[in-house]
Amino acid sequence: MATVSELLEANLFQVFGNRDAASRRAAIERTYATEVSFTDPEEVVHGWDALEAKAAEILQQAPEAFVFAADGRKYVGDGIGALPWAFGPEGAPVIHGVDVITVRDGVIQTVATFFGEGEQP
Repeated sequence: MATVSELLEANLFQVFGNRDAASRRAAIERTYATEVSFTDPEEVVHGWDALEAKAAEILQQAPEAFVFAADGRKYVGDGIGALPWAFGPEGAPVIHGVDVITVRDGVIQTVATFFGEGEQP
């Protein structure tokens, strides 16, 4: 069973930072509950298909050189975790945020994404 720390990394790198659709889908199916809820300032989506579409949309709209990077330490507790991140060209991010996840039965149930104050995707 994956730890909260491992799930934070899978969410950021294997799903939202993964430009390969097939491996991204495989990561979604092993990382999230089937009815996962993803919330960001733009919308709330539910389920694997909607989460996959959201990740694909983010990556399709961003230049190829944009990558996600951890932007600080992970914070983990019993069934909850947070990971600050940055997105943009390596070493020169244009947006910062934090993902907060809740975990049950070894998979992510909810993801809430917050952007740095004054930053827009």
